[in-house]
Amino acid sequence: MIDSQTLPVEYLGGKPLCMDQYYQVLSSCRIPGPKRDTVVNHAIGKNPPTHITVVHNFQFFVLDVYNSDGSPLTVDQIYVQLEKIWNTSLQTNKEPVGILTSNHRNTWGKAYNNLIKDKTNKDSVRAIQKSIFTVCLDAPKPQVSDEMYHNKVAAQMLHGGGSRWNSGNRWFDKTLQFIIGEDGSCGLTYEHAAVEGPPIVFLVDHVVDYMRRNEMVRTPMIPLPMPLKLRFNITPEIKKDIEKAKQNMNIMVHELDVRVLNFSHYGRKFPRSYKLSPDAFIQMALQLAYYRMYQMCCPTYESASLRMFKLGRTEAIRSTTTESLQFTQAMDDPSKNNAEKAALLEKAIKVHREHTHMAIHGQAIERHILGLKMVAIEDLTSLPEIFMDTSFAVSSHFNLFTSQVGSKTDCVMCFGPMVPDGYGVCYNPMDDHFNFAVTAFNSCEETNATKLSRFLEDALLDMKTLLEQVSKV
Repeated sequence: MIDSQTLPVEYLGGKPLCMDQYYQVLSSCRIPGPKRDTVVNHAIGKNPPTHITVVHNFQFFVLDVYNSDGSPLTVDQIYVQLEKIWNTSLQTNKEPVGILTSNHRNTWGKAYNNLIKDKTNKDSVRAIQKSIFTVCLDAPKPQVSDEMYHNKVAAQMLHGGGSRWNSGNRWFDKTLQFIIGEDGSCGLTYEHAAVEGPPIVFLVDHVVDYMRRNEMVRTPMIPLPMPLKLRFNITPEIKKDIEKAKQNMNIMVHELDVRVLNFSHYGRKFPRSYKLSPDAFIQMALQLAYYRMYQMCCPTYESASLRMFKLGRTEAIRSTTTESLQFTQAMDDPSKNNAEKAALLEKAIKVHREHTHMAIHGQAIERHILGLKMVAIEDLTSLPEIFMDTSFAVSSHFNLFTSQVGSKTDCVMCFGPMVPDGYGVCYNPMDDHFNFAVTAFNSCEETNATKLSRFLEDALLDMKTLLEQVSKV
């Protein structure tokens, strides 16, 4: 569909959305530079790539997924090729070149230039960058209890679990990487520079739907060539860069706490039955959970899509409002009755809906302010006073960094916090349950992902009880 540009145009409120991001997902890659990175899309051009890269035990392979006549390989053919890759990469003592991509961009930029000085290395790196996407066949992970399983798998998809496990089994600059673990856990990680979450989720939904179809395609009997193994010449200097990246990655992995909350008591049908927006409802539950934990509210970022505009990316919905604060304060105030609390909740939700509407129609402030700031920096004149103001710094320090990524597939999405003393909260509202992933940094004593998850669960239950009690009266 992408090749033939026949993806159906999506609409929101009767308005068409820009589909450009869908055409950036495949065959694209982020390229490190000394001062700034670039995103290269190899799908655009006369000869789009016909191969994917597969990585197993830190070894990269080129797998052509089209026959010479232009027809795609069948499932059976792909299986045979993956088996060949698996069997020829069983040795586990290889240098994890891929872990270099996890390093700080400036450090990786220098290591990258060093790596591609060698022609073999340069050709191998180019093959990875040009591939349609990467498939990571991961080594088994340590066994964990059932209750910890989802947390561990979410972390595995996000960063690979550290240098001892699968963090070297990645090329983090690649826009799209599908990850399959030996225990059957599967997911993907994607590099954010080229696209937002919704096109990736649409792709996931498409893949899951596609797998349900039982189309048997006769496999041609022609034997396929062995997938090409990509070679890397590791100099002592590159080895040093790899060791540095390993250390850095292990610190980051140890630092991030990931908690998956499968909230099973109800889903988006419940707020809808009260004619309330499920997204705004969840945002108010987050406000309530945070307020109960800290006795104060905080700057909250919820990403909104600007795809109503050509090449639009994101805008921020600021979820913390006077109305959300009034609701959270009233919730545990014994002097307020349930009817008053419910009225404040509905008012807070209404304001959140208005802010959302403004954001997706280009009427919010975040991107405008960013634009003004970038222009001021480019002009090298003194920065306007607003950017030096304490209130600007405080309001831009998003302790709650949130995003709704809705999908038909019952999946969990996650990302890290935006600030050292903050939380990352991603959620997927299903009809009868909600999937949340809450992240926080272990080095911050004030934050605790497990605790916020518990407070969030209680907030959602209390809000349900409140609405039910008021509707009974």
